Amino acid sequence: MSAQLTEGQTFGPRAIGVTRTTLVRYAGASGDFNPIHHSDRAAREAGMDGVIAHGMWTMGAALGAVIEWVGGPEQVLSQRARFTRPVLVPDTKEGASIEVAATVRRVVDDTATLGVDVKCGGQSVLGRVEVVVKQEEQ
Repeated sequence: MSAQLTEGQTFGPRAIGVTRTTLVRYAGASGDFNPIHHSDRAAREAGMDGVIAHGMWTMGAALGAVIEWVGGPEQVLSQRARFTRPVLVPDTKEGASIEVAATVRRVVDDTATLGVDVKCGGQSVLGRVEVVVKQEEQ
């Protein structure tokens, strides 16, 4: 990491797009072929408004944005999140987009704790997102 994080420092918001193609690729990589992630019919039968992104894709995309900000995956000591709302992905060229923003909540010794907001369409899709990263002591 090139710079020390300080309490109150912010990142984002950063938009990350997701399309039906993204979901198909993620399904292949993860092995999660649940049809609610690619079939409108199956998603509606399951009570959804349409195809939704994988929760783990959403969490991974958000963590990826944080990892870029803090200087690499080796900086991450822990992360947590709660799934609060699905990300609806329409069958359009644009698909959907999540927005990721973070705030450094506290810095203690060689760690910084980040609170991360992840939204889609202005609504939170992940809750209680916290990432603890290490950094060089000053």
